[in-house]
Formats: sequence, structure tokens, C-alpha cells
Amino acid sequence: MSSPGQLDFEADRLVVSGDWTLPNYARLKQAVTAALASPEAADYAPDLTSIEALDTSGASLLAELLGAQKLAELTDHASGLPPERRDLLRLVADAMARPDEELPRQGSALLVFLARVGRQVEHYWDQQRLLMGFTGQILATMFAILPTPRRWRMTPLVAHIHQTGLNALPIVALLTFLVGAVVAFLGATILDDFGATIYTVNLVAFSFLREFGVLLAAILLAGRTASAFTAQLGSMKANEEIDALRTFGLSPIELLVVPRVLAMVVSLPILTFVGMISGIIGGSLVCVLVLDISVPQILNILETKVRAIHFFVGIGKAPVFAFVIAVIGCLEGFKARGSAESVGEHTTSAVVQSIFMVILLDSIAAIFFMEMGW
Repeated sequence: MSSPGQLDFEADRLVVSGDWTLPNYARLKQAVTAALASPEAADYAPDLTSIEALDTSGASLLAELLGAQKLAELTDHASGLPPERRDLLRLVADAMARPDEELPRQGSALLVFLARVGRQVEHYWDQQRLLMGFTGQILATMFAILPTPRRWRMTPLVAHIHQTGLNALPIVALLTFLVGAVVAFLGATILDDFGATIYTVNLVAFSFLREFGVLLAAILLAGRTASAFTAQLGSMKANEEIDALRTFGLSPIELLVVPRVLAMVVSLPILTFVGMISGIIGGSLVCVLVLDISVPQILNILETKVRAIHFFVGIGKAPVFAFVIAVIGCLEGFKARGSAESVGEHTTSAVVQSIFMVILLDSIAAIFFMEMGW
């Protein structure tokens, strides 16, 4: 029968014996407190070989009694302790020593704010480096399979075009139609003060050909398709399907990522064109019903006053946005861990990053085209 844990001072040794477990915690805590109150306790060499049973509660009391650092050093030289008991004592000693060593020094609110901003910037830079590396890997794979048509995966490509493009047509057309009507209403309200409501047609045409058509379609695909890519690849990784592909000597980039990226690059320009037409139709409908501008007038303005360069500027941004959205969605899927929570977090991250990158690239493109006079 095991005996309760106790502390005994014998000659120059502090003998720790008995059961140092949770049922004896209260009595052992009193004994440790009394020993710490004794000034001679620090001069005694601890002897742990008589311990009969030990758990984490008893190990924490020993760390409190001897000090976490001294206990860790003692376990390295205590040859009479079983290996599992030494491991437990070392683990508890390290855990109790870490808060004291890693406790951050409290500074001013400004320093804490700057440190937090610095960590976020560093995290963002790491993400961009990873994104650039993943982009290079995708481009290298594309160029590698380009000369060998037998490696082109046409069936997944067509399936993803159907999923990302054809299935998204109704929502893109409806949204851009409504936004076109709203833009026409707002433009007419302002231009009416100057007696220039006829220019509402120009406003709607310019805004949808250059910006709104591609931007609304890209944001919709960022929320609809990038999240789907992340969830699909994240679930495959959680089920170890991607590891199985690598085991068979197959490239997940070639089989899973390239068809999705190419499908997006094909689908978004088509959706952008549909968005441009739908937005202009929505704005023109408002002009006809509210502003009494006839259809022949609208067609004449679109033919004579709206240059083709506006269309090419808008449609030219679509493949770039599509590539970025698809790459981010696939990358976040590969970064997901084997849990539903991780897949959900990376799906949210994919949508946020995609929308942010689309708006950032659109802003850069707007400045560039303005400087070029296009």
C-alpha cells in the first residue's frame, strides 16, 4: 500500500517520498509552503528516488519547492528515477519556467501598437512571398505541359468552366443590370442640375466598360469560386487525397490547380463581357423610362462618343484578375490543415485576399491607364 507524500530532512538531504498525486495535493501544498518558509531548506540536497507515485500536480509542487530550473537540472542527473518520471518532471519544469522567460516586457501603448503592426506587415509579406512562389510553380507547370497535348486535362477544364462560368452567368447579369440602373439614377440626379442628363448614357457606358463590368464579375467570382476552390482542395488535403496523388508520382499542381486556373482565365472575360452588356442595358432602361432618352439616341452615343479603347481596357484586366483569384483560392486550399475549422478559416481568408488583391490591382491599373492616356 502506497504512503502519502511527505518531506523529510535527513542529514544534508531533503528526502521526497510517498505519493505526490492529486488526492494528496492539499496536504502536500502545506508541506511545501512550510519547507519554503524554512531558511535552511535551500541548503539541503533534494533526493527524489523515494517517490512512489507522481502526476503533474505533484510535479508542479516539486517545481515550486525546488525551482523550475533546479528541478530541470536535477532530472538530468537523477539516475535513480525511472525514465518516464524524469520526462514528466522535465516537461513540468520547462512549462513552469517558460512564462517567466517569455513574459513580454510591458511598454507604452505606442510601442505595443507598432509591434502589432510590424507583426501584421511581416505576416502579410510572408503571404505574398508564398503567393509569388506558388504562382511561379503554376506557370512552370503550365509551360512544362504545353508541348505535350496528351497531358492536357480537357475534361476537368470544361467541368470547371461550366462551374465557374456558365453557372455564374445569371447572378452576374442580374447584379450588373441592377448596378447599371443605380448608376444611371445617381448620374441623372447630379447631371440634371447642369441640364446635362443626356450624358448619363456616357457615364454608364464608361463606368461599365472600364471598371464596373470586370470589377463586379471579379468580386462575385472571388466570393463564389475562390471559396469553392479552397474548400475543395482543403477537404482533399484533410482526407489525404493530395498525399495519395504524390505517392503515386502525380503532380497535384498539374492535376488539380492548372485546370482550375485556366477555367477561371477563360470564364472571367466572358462574365465581364456579359456584365458590361447587362450594366449598359440596365442604365439605358432607366434613361429610356425616366429621362425620356430614346433608344436611337442611346445607340448613337454609344457608337460615336464611346471609344473602343474603354472596352479593351476593361476586358484586358479580366484574365489578370481571374489568374490571381484562382491562384489565391488554390493556395489557401493547400494551406488548410486536417480539420473542418482550418478549412473554414482558409476559405474565409481566400475570399478576403482575393477581393483585396482585385481592388488593389484595379487601382494600380486605373493609375497606369490614366497616366498613359488610355
